[in-house]
Amino acid sequence: MQSKFFDQSIEAWQEQRSAFNDLVLKDAPLALKRFFSLDHQTYEAGALDAKTKELLGLACSLVLRCDDCVLYHVIQCKEAGTTKAEFLEAANIALLVGGSIVIPHLRRAVARWEELETHQ
Repeated sequence: MQSKFFDQSIEAWQEQRSAFNDLVLKDAPLALKRFFSLDHQTYEAGALDAKTKELLGLACSLVLRCDDCVLYHVIQCKEAGTTKAEFLEAANIALLVGGSIVIPHLRRAVARWEELETHQ
C-alpha cells in the first residue's frame, strides 16, 4: 500500500487542512472548539520558545507515526527558523524513543524538509 504522504504538494495539503478545519469547526460544539484553541495556544511561546515546542511536536508525532502531524510540524519547524541540524537532532530523539518503526515516517519527514528547503 502506497503512502498518501506525497499525493499532494505541501501547499495543496495546507489548503485542504484549512478547509477541513473550517468544516469541522463550522457546527462544532464548544468543547471541540476549545480543544482546537488549546492545541493552537500550546505551541505559542511561553517558558519554551515556539521553535522548541514545534520540535517537541515533531518528535512526538514521529513516535506516534501520524504523517499529517509530522508534516504539520515539519512546516511549523521550518517557519520557526529551525535549522536542519536541529530538525535532525529532534528526529534522532524520536527514533531513539520510538524505535525502528519510526524510520518510514522519518524518511518522509526528511523528504518534506528537503522540499521546503528547495522552495524557499
